[in-house]
Amino acid sequence: MNFETIKYEVNEATAVITINRPQVYNALNVQGKLDIIAGIREANKNASVKSIILTAEGKAFCSGQDLNDRSVDATKGPVDIGHTIETEWNPLIEAIRSSEKLVIAAINGVAAGAGLSVALACDMKIAAPGVRFIAGFSQIGLAPDAGMSFLLVRQLGYTKALQFALLGKPLLSEDMLKYNFLTEIAEKPLEKALELSQEVNVLPPLSVKMVKKNFQFAAEKELGAVLEREKYAQRFLGFSQDYKEGVSAFLEKRKPQFKGQ
Repeated sequence: MNFETIKYEVNEATAVITINRPQVYNALNVQGKLDIIAGIREANKNASVKSIILTAEGKAFCSGQDLNDRSVDATKGPVDIGHTIETEWNPLIEAIRSSEKLVIAAINGVAAGAGLSVALACDMKIAAPGVRFIAGFSQIGLAPDAGMSFLLVRQLGYTKALQFALLGKPLLSEDMLKYNFLTEIAEKPLEKALELSQEVNVLPPLSVKMVKKNFQFAAEKELGAVLEREKYAQRFLGFSQDYKEGVSAFLEKRKPQFKGQ
């Protein structure tokens, strides 16, 4: 596929999506969001791809909305940012969250505004030391969007999340690790993300899919509903060929060959 704003390549069984707008610190215009969504969908359609890495060129991971985009340029008259959220940002966040293959963020530089929302939406996150994470919405008269309110309050608690969102002071990688937003910090986040993806790629695909869905569900639902969801998942996986293969390989003391069936 040809993309205008991202690079897409498959490294062994890992699809690497690289935001490629370094001249604007990887701020996303309409096409940028559509390209990432298309890249994630392409990776999910490809049976040979087992995981996805989202990263970026240059000094920033993503600085959020490209304010030069006509759809959000308030200097030319009133704009319906709600429409932008509904048709651009929310579909991007939902594409990451609903991806059946894990999405690992390799955060090379600043993640700000909705760019922070994109980073937070990823399943695992590797960041370089000292990277700044910034909400930034209140500084331009807006409120956090693209799922940030949901994720910040659950991770930081109401009081700390409110302080972070309103005052605009950045949290660094080291802070984000302390608050359990990050998987780990690495000098070369893309290299570490590729290593992590190789560990994921040898796991049974159906199991990875169900664990991701179950954990997302668990973060949002009460215990009784989670118990029902877990029962459904185990029933589904128990009839899979991968489960049969996993047990056989364990009993035969050999490496399993999972096929996602």
